Amino acid sequence: MGSFTPPKLALLSAAERDERPDDGGRIARVLLIANPASRLGTRRLPRARAALERAGIGCDVVFTERSGHATQLVRECSASYDAVFTLGGDGTAMEAAGALAGTTRPLGVLAGGTGNLLARALGIPLDPARAVPALLEGEVLHVDLGRVVSSEPARYFAVAAGVGIDSTMVAETPSWLKRRLGVLAYTITATRAALRAVLLKEFFRVRLTVDGEVFEAAAAAVMIANFGAVLSDRITFGPGIRYDDGVLDACLYSPKNLSDALRIMRRLLRKNFASDEAMLYRSGRHIRVETDPPRLTQADGELLGMTPLEVHVAPRAVKLLVPRQPRRATASSPTRARS
Repeated sequence: MGSFTPPKLALLSAAERDERPDDGGRIARVLLIANPASRLGTRRLPRARAALERAGIGCDVVFTERSGHATQLVRECSASYDAVFTLGGDGTAMEAAGALAGTTRPLGVLAGGTGNLLARALGIPLDPARAVPALLEGEVLHVDLGRVVSSEPARYFAVAAGVGIDSTMVAETPSWLKRRLGVLAYTITATRAALRAVLLKEFFRVRLTVDGEVFEAAAAAVMIANFGAVLSDRITFGPGIRYDDGVLDACLYSPKNLSDALRIMRRLLRKNFASDEAMLYRSGRHIRVETDPPRLTQADGELLGMTPLEVHVAPRAVKLLVPRQPRRATASSPTRARS
């Protein structure tokens, strides 16, 4: 089986591309939801407000006070605005995205957290002074979301959910290290977690069900991906993963030793997804991950609880503002690698 190169993010059709809020296209007023507990949210707020003011945009700022508050603020306060912006981490952005799912109001994501996975995946500048004009002059994407139905209440994610090395990374990265090093703190902790899992053989049994098809294996990590790449496209989870295709992609990594683990990492870095017994990929609308023993789970960098992890896709559920992208000729997507 040959390798596959995931397609670049395809944007909307020509008819959809210029779509904007219901006032005819112009964003005049935004609700800015800021998380003061995020790593850089408070520091970057003056720059975000100033950028919106320079663009002639009316802006009202509200602050989150607890987990889940962004969802409440969107539902209670956003109806009279043309768009919602968030300034915080991925958790704040995803709470807002879940509340906006199925509505016509777009979401603009401003980076204020540690990982900022969604902003990086969308190519949004991390500096609000650059991000705001890029989003206001950019385009609208209709993006699938993953809906974690095993969580109470249900939670949404945009980039990926997972079990294993990634959730260990989220759980074990200390706040002081995140404040000091930013996303590098996650890289350090993830490397340590991966080495420990492989060298000490801290694998777990997985029962993965994708649209009724069942797979069982020993694994170090299981990802349910909606976006195919993270860290500015440096690491790609698997082949042909798209954010707008109406399915999610289960990626199961099963190294038996250090050699397998290094080969997997090389493949992810080089986007080489030729057939490999240590890597399994399946796409579907309903995905369930069960483990023995139970393992901690995460979604977009937020801890959810223990397995089982069950996720349904919410197709094209939310509109996201993104920087304008270069036009490319439409090409058919490659077939996903099956194993």
